[in-house]
Amino acid sequence: MKELDETDRQLLTLLQNDDRLSLADLGKNVGLSPSSVNERIRRLVARGVIEGFHAHVIPEALGLDLLAFVFVGWSDPATEAPFLARIAETRAVLECHHVTGTWNYLLKVRLHNTRELERFLAEVVKEVPGLQRTETIIALSSTKETTSLSPDPLPPKAVK
Repeated sequence: MKELDETDRQLLTLLQNDDRLSLADLGKNVGLSPSSVNERIRRLVARGVIEGFHAHVIPEALGLDLLAFVFVGWSDPATEAPFLARIAETRAVLECHHVTGTWNYLLKVRLHNTRELERFLAEVVKEVPGLQRTETIIALSSTKETTSLSPDPLPPKAVK
């Protein structure tokens, strides 16, 4: 994949902060005409750097006050396909990560309350044949939760 230049990086940052900025406003920020900005965004989409544009909805505004992380594990590889199919159809699951260590997957789920979490574990997760164990962690609060990505995730090294 072709490397992103500084203008592409700036556009990605601007779009992640506010995807409703006009092409003219984006152009002013990066020093390009609106048509050039439109072409760059089109190329970023075509290259698979940008997958889509989405509204960020505050979970609590929908009453989804419970954030939980659920580790799941099994030893029979045949469990994976039905598990992934079940998780793919479940809207409460925001993220599903294949992980290293003692667990097979880590789920990030948003629900209304602990009763719903109990139901989710019983009717969604533990109903998968072959699933052997789970561990659930409930987040009490979140000091940082973002979907914004940076092409340079670490700060520059300090000069000694």
